Amino acid sequence: MMALEVPRVAGKLTQNAPLAPLVWFKSGGAAGWLFEPKDLADLQHFLRDLDPSTPVMALGLGSNLIVRDGGFPGVVVRLGKAFAKVTRADDTTLSCGGGASGILVSSTARDAGIAGLEFLRSIPGTVGGFVRMNGGAYGSEVKDILVDCDAVTRAGELVTLTAADLHYSYRHSDLPEGAIVVAARFRGRSGEPAAIQSEMNRISASREASQPLRSKTGGSTFKNPPGKKAWELVDAAGCRGLTQGGAQVSDKHTNFLINTGHATSTDIEALGEEVRRRVKERSGVELEWEIQRVGRP
Repeated sequence: MMALEVPRVAGKLTQNAPLAPLVWFKSGGAAGWLFEPKDLADLQHFLRDLDPSTPVMALGLGSNLIVRDGGFPGVVVRLGKAFAKVTRADDTTLSCGGGASGILVSSTARDAGIAGLEFLRSIPGTVGGFVRMNGGAYGSEVKDILVDCDAVTRAGELVTLTAADLHYSYRHSDLPEGAIVVAARFRGRSGEPAAIQSEMNRISASREASQPLRSKTGGSTFKNPPGKKAWELVDAAGCRGLTQGGAQVSDKHTNFLINTGHATSTDIEALGEEVRRRVKERSGVELEWEIQRVGRP
């Protein structure tokens, strides 16, 4: 891997950092550099001074991601504790750091008596990731609750973007390439903590019953095509349990791929492509990847 010139930082910078331990699939290559900024200023200075041609990618909990076996040739930014705080902004609004988890956001909302954010309990990721891909589950999406977010652009500028600026659609936003979400404001509605908790329990139980949560997986693999469910199309194409190398289509939920032990990212991505091919052949529907695939094969 070519040596990248990187600016000095106050946080932690690791060269040739293995990414497999940081992603749910536990597969894939290394990052040219892994940067864990000390604070907002550290991140801004770093991006401003980094060669503009160097690719930059934010990594949250690594749930919705295939890092290819050749690794990511640029800088992967991981927001740590400094970006993981969640506080109450007003009666129905939470101010959340980009590195905060969905579980932390939903429990803070419950304690503050803010309803409408319960679904975040079931999305295995961080605020930055939800905001970027309009994360959603159980009938709600981030576009329903986002007031605005702060992002650091690839040039190191801090910008505030409203939900309208992001032009949300299904699992998609127009967040600028290379920008990193460092904070977001989510608005719910007044609610009773006990009722909010029982809705969170319902969501957790439903997820536990239907998804292979104990496995090395990446979450939902394909987007649901308009008016259809991806898992039903995959099932109808006879792909339940299908394998490729160490990768398998989950028997429990066919829109999940699993690393059964020692799958490479190549196995996982190839299995996804084979599923897409069979679904297209069977139903004529072209499934779109929901999981991000990054780096070099």
